[in-house]
Amino acid sequence: MHIQQEQSGLKGSFFIEENGSRIAEMTFSVSDARILTILHTEVDESLRGKSIGFKLVKEAATFAGKNHYKIVAKCSFAKAVLDKKKEEFKDVL
Repeated sequence: MHIQQEQSGLKGSFFIEENGSRIAEMTFSVSDARILTILHTEVDESLRGKSIGFKLVKEAATFAGKNHYKIVAKCSFAKAVLDKKKEEFKDVL
């Protein structure tokens, strides 16, 4: 499954689309202070247990690193992933 990204201004998302519908999505905003805030993560029930949520967080971290952003998670799921994998994501926390 391919994770896509879109951004318009200061808001954007990472998502997986199937048959024209988004079946997984993580929304975010960025600020002038170089902060990427993860706002919400949603994964279709058909994808549960396939680590899709983790893959979305990882994609956000890769994007943040390439663009010199730090990540803040308002989304409880993303926050739990980042807290659990602090060593893996230390460069963007």
